[in-house]
Amino acid sequence: MIEDNGGVDTAEPGAAANQGAEGPGADPSAAGRSADLAALAAAHGLAVSGERPSLPVYTRRLWSRRHFIVAFATARLTAMYTAARLGQIWQVMTPLLNAAVYYLIFGLLLGTNRGIPNFIAYLCTGVFVFQFTQSAVLAGTRSITDNLGLIRALHFPRACLPIAFTVIQLQQLLFSMAVLGVIVLATGEPLTVRWLLVVPVLLLQSAFNAGLALFMARIGSKTTDMAQLMPFVIRTWMYLSGVFWSVSTFTAHAPKWVATMLNLNPALIFNDLMRYALMQSVTADLLPRHVWEITLGWSLLVGLAGYVFFWQAEEEYGRG
Repeated sequence: MIEDNGGVDTAEPGAAANQGAEGPGADPSAAGRSADLAALAAAHGLAVSGERPSLPVYTRRLWSRRHFIVAFATARLTAMYTAARLGQIWQVMTPLLNAAVYYLIFGLLLGTNRGIPNFIAYLCTGVFVFQFTQSAVLAGTRSITDNLGLIRALHFPRACLPIAFTVIQLQQLLFSMAVLGVIVLATGEPLTVRWLLVVPVLLLQSAFNAGLALFMARIGSKTTDMAQLMPFVIRTWMYLSGVFWSVSTFTAHAPKWVATMLNLNPALIFNDLMRYALMQSVTADLLPRHVWEITLGWSLLVGLAGYVFFWQAEEEYGRG
């Protein structure tokens, strides 16, 4: 009897300690095995599969995949129009047809071309530039959900996908810019040194578009209906961005706060800067004040914020 009580007394403290560490009914040797496995993994440099790395490590891994991003984008762009008879010509035909429709509706029927010198070049530039942002955002929204097979089969920074789709849209725009240049020259605009501003404008817009694509990629991966909603959001944004009407004409009679909000619209700023670069009839006084500082601020803010926002859910993409 004494031996039994002694046995119970010596066992209970151990059981209580184990319950405090592992919970009721836990295996006493589980903690030891976990510690051994953790030590073994650490000794061989192993980590949890799919674990989100730190932001600097993630950035280095993403940079090391830059060749994959360009190759993936080029391959997708080549395959995009293989089933169409006109093939790559649709890269140019699509914005041109959009511009023709907008010219018919807004230029001829509604008369929004009044007070805008060289409305054809003005309209085509706005359509081409805004479509770059529109296509990047829409493609970014679906970049995760449309590539789940690739995500689950290969291990790579998931940010490669929305960035690659932004590169696809940039490649399309570069192909279209040659046609836009011909249109601008054919409508009477001279070739000036200001055309060199096209390069920084495209770089800043690409950073802005990539940030938006990353931001929407995370949202679209969780809310699949967002891909159906975004075309309506983008279309509303287009109507507010001076693609086929002059914002300066409207803001001349609008309240100051309305004019300020419209002039801070990043899509409008990119349109105005591209028109300023290509069209001599668009002068510096028509641009918002501190336009380059505002553009740089938008590109850095949206680009970095979208990147961090996407990285925070890195381990969740392709699961569930």
